[in-house]
Amino acid sequence: MIDLLVKNAVLPDGRKVDIACVGGKIAEVSPSLDAAARETIDAKGYLVSPPFIDAHFHMDATLSLGMPRYNQSGTLLEGIRLWGELKPLLTHEAVIERAMRYCDLAVSQGLLAIRTHVDVCDDRLLCVEALLEVKKRIKPYIDLQLVAFPQDGFYRDPHAKKNLLRALDLGVDVVGGIPHGERTMADGARSMTELCEIAAERGLLVDIHCDESDDPWSRHVEALVYETQRLGLQGRVVGSHLTSMHSMDNYYASKLIGLMVEADLHATPNPLINITLQGRHDSYPKRRGMTRVPELRAAGINVSFGHDCVMDPWYPLGQGDMLEAASMGIHVGLMTSPEQMRWAFDAVTVNPARALHLEGYGLEKGCNADFVVLQAKNPVEALRLKANRLKVVKRGKVIAETPERVAALHLEGRPQTVNGADYAPSR
Repeated sequence: MIDLLVKNAVLPDGRKVDIACVGGKIAEVSPSLDAAARETIDAKGYLVSPPFIDAHFHMDATLSLGMPRYNQSGTLLEGIRLWGELKPLLTHEAVIERAMRYCDLAVSQGLLAIRTHVDVCDDRLLCVEALLEVKKRIKPYIDLQLVAFPQDGFYRDPHAKKNLLRALDLGVDVVGGIPHGERTMADGARSMTELCEIAAERGLLVDIHCDESDDPWSRHVEALVYETQRLGLQGRVVGSHLTSMHSMDNYYASKLIGLMVEADLHATPNPLINITLQGRHDSYPKRRGMTRVPELRAAGINVSFGHDCVMDPWYPLGQGDMLEAASMGIHVGLMTSPEQMRWAFDAVTVNPARALHLEGYGLEKGCNADFVVLQAKNPVEALRLKANRLKVVKRGKVIAETPERVAALHLEGRPQTVNGADYAPSR
C-alpha cells in the first residue's frame, strides 16, 4: 500500500509526474501511477520541489530584534557590538523559545534543512547547549546543522579556542571561524590553519565567515583554499559571505576564483544581509556588497544562498523565506536571464544540499519523501510570486499546508478571480 500519492506534479526540470511515497521514502516517480494510497494529493499541475535549505543562518540571535536596543547605524560592526551586549542577558530557555518559534515559521515556508552558526565566545556555552536541545526537538521535521562559530575571533577572544573544542565535544557538527575579525591579517591566516587542522583531525566539515568586509585587501579566502588543499578537505569547506571580492580588482579576483576552483570550495553569499550591511561607509556610488556570484558560478563553483538573519542585531526584517533570499540574489547579481533565474532556485535547494552533504535529498526514487507543493508552475514563477507553500511534506507526511492564494475581484460587469500563477507570459 502506498502511504502518500502525489498526482499531477510538475518537477523543477519540467517533467510531469506522479510521486508514490512508502515508508518515508520516494518509491516511484512516473508519468502516471494508478494505485491505492492511504492519502492522495492532487498537485493540479503545480510545482513540486525538494525542500528549501538555508545554508547560512544565526539561530541563536533570531527574533531578538530590539534586545537590548536597535542597530541604529545598520552596520556589521554595530550588530556585533549589540550582540555582545545581548549575550550576558540570554537565558537557556529564551534562546530555545525563540529558536523553536523560528523553526515553526521555517516549516510553514517549506524550509526543512538549516545550517546555523552558534557563538562559542561565551564560557557558559549557553547558546550551544540551547541549540543542541533544539536540534533534538526538531529532528522529526528539520535537519539542523550547528557550526561552532567564534564570533569574537578564534585568537582575539582568549577563551574561543577552548570553547570551540568544548562545543565540538558536545556534538556540534561543523568547524567555523572569522579570520577578518582577528587583530591582524597574520592572525586571520593563522586561524585558518588551526581551524582546518581541527576539522581534518575530527573528520568534520568547515564553514568560515570569510572576508565579510568592503576591504579589497581582506583576502583570507587565500589561506582557506590553501589549507583546504594541504589537508585534503576538498569539497568539505564553505567560504561564507566573501563580500570583499565585490571590491577587489578584476585581475586579482580572477586569480582567486581559480584558486577556489582548485580547492573545490563551496561559496555561500547571503544576499539580503550582504547588501544591507556592506557599503555603509560609502557615499556615492555605493557598493552592492554581495560577492561575484555570476563569476563564481561560471567557474563551476557550487554557490548557495543563505538567509543569514531574521529580526536580530544585524537585520530587522525577514520571514524565513528562501525564495526571498534567492530573489534578492537575482536582483543584486543582475541575473535575470531565464537560465540564471532558474539557477537561483537551485541555489536554495540542490546546491546547499551538496554543500551541507545532506543524504537522501531530492525527488528521485529512493530519496527521502521530503518535498513542497508550490503555487507556481515552474521555478521562475515560484521566485516571481514568492509562491504559497500549499503542502509541506516530511518523510511522506504532510506537516504544513496553506490554502491557495486567489483574489476575488468585484468589478462591474466582470467579476472574476485572479491567481498569480495563471499569469504566465503569452508568446
